[in-house]
Amino acid sequence: MLHLFRPVAGLLASTLLLLTGIGLIGVLLPVRASLEGWSPVVIGWIGFGYALCFTAGCIVVPRLVLRVGHVRVYGVLASVLAMSALLHALLVIPVAWIVFRGLAGFALAGTYMIVESWINEKTSNEDRGKMYSIYMVTTMIGVMAGQFLLVSADPATTSLFMLAALLFAAAVIPTGLSNASSPKPLTEVSLNLGKLYRNSPLAFIGIVLTGVTFGAYMFQAPVYLQLSGFGEAKIATAMAAAMVGGMVFQFPLGRISDRTDRRRVIVVVSFAGLVLSVAIATSTGISFTALIGLMVLFGGVLMPLYSIVTAHANDHADPDEFVEISSGLLILYGAGSMAGPVIAGGFMAIMGPTGFFVMMAVSYLIFALYAAWRISRRPGVPQDEMTEFTYSPPVSSALTPEAIQLDPRADEAAS
Repeated sequence: MLHLFRPVAGLLASTLLLLTGIGLIGVLLPVRASLEGWSPVVIGWIGFGYALCFTAGCIVVPRLVLRVGHVRVYGVLASVLAMSALLHALLVIPVAWIVFRGLAGFALAGTYMIVESWINEKTSNEDRGKMYSIYMVTTMIGVMAGQFLLVSADPATTSLFMLAALLFAAAVIPTGLSNASSPKPLTEVSLNLGKLYRNSPLAFIGIVLTGVTFGAYMFQAPVYLQLSGFGEAKIATAMAAAMVGGMVFQFPLGRISDRTDRRRVIVVVSFAGLVLSVAIATSTGISFTALIGLMVLFGGVLMPLYSIVTAHANDHADPDEFVEISSGLLILYGAGSMAGPVIAGGFMAIMGPTGFFVMMAVSYLIFALYAAWRISRRPGVPQDEMTEFTYSPPVSSALTPEAIQLDPRADEAAS
């Protein structure tokens, strides 16, 4: 196993630092915005700005790299990330935060893609599956570590913004000192909406709804927890619990989906999401221990759905279309993640904190009903023609075209 780490140790270190920074800033911003008295709708628009610019970065950054080069673009984007974190502390105004968060989204997309392209270049085909798993685990550990850093200082001060900026700046060091040669040009995203819908209407609609739910979760769940009276330590623990649930349930659900009609798994998982959302929304006086248990189960529904829907889309695609289909779904997912925080903010503005989980329940209900209807409209894919499930946690680092290239299914398709 050590032979896998040696060529990419610096790149994985950069990834860990980047993800720790984004885990911290991702939970800090909603908490600080809520402390400032900003409405959930305003916080939702901050999430919209991030998702919009992250998706744009996946499209634009490959062209910048072609003109300037990997190392220079990486250094510039890492500087923008650090500047964005500090600017949030300097100018605490909603409109400014939407712009600053958008800058961070664009820069994060680019830095992730460049690091992922280097990892792709340094990984042999026979080790691609193991390296993909190592990379996914690294992203999850980084995000959870960053979330727990919320307890290290008062979010009402500038200290945590400075810490996030330091993490982003430090992420340049391992990659900047790497002696790895510049990899091939970054993957450019193409989007053919008609082809994506014809390939799988369920995946087309489902990936948008998956983006809606996860985008809402990332930006409004901390607000829900804070408005429900929980402190920083409990907010970080609850957010991390959902990620643990996603990691625990990913493989059982994935293996089940490999052995049956994935649409049935989508129906069951979406219905479970509906039940859990209603349970949390209607619980009053619930203990924190019980909430953590529910959040673990909720994360076990929230996070694997992206991978199951992507696998279902590729069940209907030709093998050589894996990268094209997955990249197109990435853009649709980005569109959903733009809308999610704003929609959730509207529900919370009308119904209070519980409006967040009411919105999640409505989304899962729509997904479950649509998936059930699609079962009656199209026969299932024979098991021997299905692609193998591969888990991709729906955190920003795992959702770039370069991460799709690192997926071992991309190499199988090329072969």
